[in-house]
Formats: sequence, C-alpha cells, structure tokens
Amino acid sequence: MPYVRRFRRTTLTAALAGALLVPSLLAGCGLTSGSPMVDDVEPGIVGKGKPLEGAKLTVTSKEFTEQLILGAIMGIAFEAAGADVLDRTGIQGSIGAREAVKGGDADGMYEYTGTAWITYQGNSKPVPDPQEQWKVVRDADRKNGLDWLPPSELNNTYALAMNPANVKKLKTKNLSDVAALLKRDPGAVTLCVESEFNNRADGLAGMKKTYGMNIPAGNITQMDAGIIYTQAAKGSCAYGEVYTTDGRIQAMDLTVMEDDKKAFPNYNAAPSINSKALKKYPAIAEILAPITAKLDNTIAQQLNAKVDVDGEDPHKVALDWMLDEGFVTE
Repeated sequence: MPYVRRFRRTTLTAALAGALLVPSLLAGCGLTSGSPMVDDVEPGIVGKGKPLEGAKLTVTSKEFTEQLILGAIMGIAFEAAGADVLDRTGIQGSIGAREAVKGGDADGMYEYTGTAWITYQGNSKPVPDPQEQWKVVRDADRKNGLDWLPPSELNNTYALAMNPANVKKLKTKNLSDVAALLKRDPGAVTLCVESEFNNRADGLAGMKKTYGMNIPAGNITQMDAGIIYTQAAKGSCAYGEVYTTDGRIQAMDLTVMEDDKKAFPNYNAAPSINSKALKKYPAIAEILAPITAKLDNTIAQQLNAKVDVDGEDPHKVALDWMLDEGFVTE
C-alpha cells in the first residue's frame, strides 16, 4: 500500500483562514453524519462498572493515519465503558475536528499540544518543557469550552534521521553532534527536507539558530515528505527530516537524532474533550488516563506502520492494540 502523509501542521494564517470555512467543513467532512461503532468489547483495565452506560458520545479526529488510530482508541474505550459511540473520525485538516469538539458536534479527540499552542492559540514561541506546554494549552483553552486531559509521551514532532551506514560512518547521536560535524566537515551534513520544514521558524530555522548551524544552501534538498524517508534510507542525503512517530522510521531502520537542546516544539497527544461533555460524564477522564499514559513514540511508530507499511485498517489496528494491552476485552 503506498504511503501518503497527510499534514497536520498549518500556519496561523492558514488556520485563521480555515476558521472561516468551518461551517462548510463541518457539513462536508463527515460531521453531519458518521457511523456507529459496533465493536463487541467489554471492560478490561478501563470501563469497569460501565460508568458511561446510557451515554451517547461522538469521537472525531483529523484525517491522517495516527489520528484515525487515536480516534478509534478513544471510541473503543468509551464503548467498553457502556457508551453508544458515533465515529466521526477522519475530518480533513486541523480546524474542522477541533471546531467539532469545541462546538459540541463531537465530544472528544486526541489533539497535539504544539498544534494548539502555536496554530490555534496564536503563539510563536513553543514551551520547551512538555508538561508546561500542556499546562499553558489547557489553561488557555478552558475559555473555549475545551478541557485538556493529561498528555501522553507520544510526541509527533520534527526530527532528523539517518540510515545505519551513515550512523556508523558519521557517528552522530544528537543534533549537537550534527552541529559539531558540520563545523569539522561541512560537506558531510546533507539534508533532505520538505518545503514547510525549510520555511518554518520552528523547523529548519529554529534548529539552525538553536544549534548554531551554518548549513550551506547547496547541502539542503527540498522534496515531498513521502520521498524523504526513501532517500534517507538509501543514503542519498545524510539526514532526512522526519516525524518522530512515523511508522517508516522503524520499517526503514532509520535512527533519529535526539533534539538535545529542544529546538523543535512539543507535539504531545492528549485528549481534548468538550467541557460540557466532561462535566456530564466525568468518568471520561478516568477511562482515558491509563490509555494515554501508555502511548509513546515507539508504540505510535508500531501502530502507524501497521497501517502505512502493512496496509491494515486503522480501526482494526486500534482494536487489536486495545485488546492486546488488556484495556478492553471481547
């Protein structure tokens, strides 16, 4: 199955422009319809006593693989706790899904702290500490009728990655090592990047500033995101720009350079719940807590790869994981 990366990062200008299209997004991207979730699941680690018995809840997500999986995970958890769940996942772009939860057309989704802080809330400078990033997002969104539950360690942010041959040859483990290599041997540091990363202040520019990198323009090649992984795996460029939870990192045996000085924003996934829904069904927080605590980059890479590399259905991947981890039972 060919892999198609659907981007979740947008500039603030694009987000504000998109907000003007929210009515049509909600009507045209599935929020006027949806499919009931009919998984035959019972409580496991979550949902004991079925505290959501009788509740009718709607889950949503953006349209890319990781979001489809996370949306299904949330819905399956609600099912096990006794709720009737409507699946309205797969909304195109960031604005539509967020506005659905904000306006009450959906009750919850997994959202990214960095996306909220920078894109929705209009800040330009990320907060380096992931917990503090979540706290400021949580506090700022309360006035918008959204409650952010504690975040996961799943951090879908930017990174540079390289193939095994270059790991052995160049011996870099983090971006400080890459900066040092650049000073010793400028020609050794070649990058494959997408145009968005190349032009974002929190992308290449932020990395160069934080690590004092003076990368020659000729060392940087722009290309579509889907090609970067292949070219990095081939060694056509020493370092490829990747997303840290992408399934192809493991599938192509790429090694991610640690962002040891925290140049890139934190994009930790956390449940974003409509405040009225959470007030009516406070058990939502307890139900989602152990699931969110389990999610990290390794698990996300494995789950994403099952869809994007192996061609499995996102909902099935989510259900299998929930069963394997004992969060729900059949």
